[in-house]
Amino acid sequence: MSMYVVKRDGRQEKVSFDKITARISKLAYGLNREFCDPLLVAQKVTAGVYKGVKTSELDELASETAASMATQHPDYSTLAARIAVSNLHKTTDKIFTDVVEKMYRHINPKNGQDAPLIADDVYEIIKEHGDRLNSEILYDRDFDYDYFG
Repeated sequence: MSMYVVKRDGRQEKVSFDKITARISKLAYGLNREFCDPLLVAQKVTAGVYKGVKTSELDELASETAASMATQHPDYSTLAARIAVSNLHKTTDKIFTDVVEKMYRHINPKNGQDAPLIADDVYEIIKEHGDRLNSEILYDRDFDYDYFG
């Protein structure tokens, strides 16, 4: 295989310009295509592809590329944020309380000691109200931000 990407699960797959374009285009919903061109972003991303690039790195490159084009039109900032958020969603748990639990049970990799990333009192409140918190979070709203805030 000449040019390939490494998928998140470790599999290798041939680089596909069409897949890169489709991913970026899918996230460009509702943006003004007259001024914000997902194909142009995909072309620039493809220029940065190298053998063995990780798909998460392609997402980072696509996000940074779109962000750099925000001076041409603000919709590029929205596209950049959506790419970054989508990449983040692929690497995080879908349930808020599961994430909090992992953070609370964090172990320092250098010394093997407990190293909670959440304070005890905060953890207890989240545990007590977990079902309500989980039901209130609308993850699609993450896509409403633009790259610069």
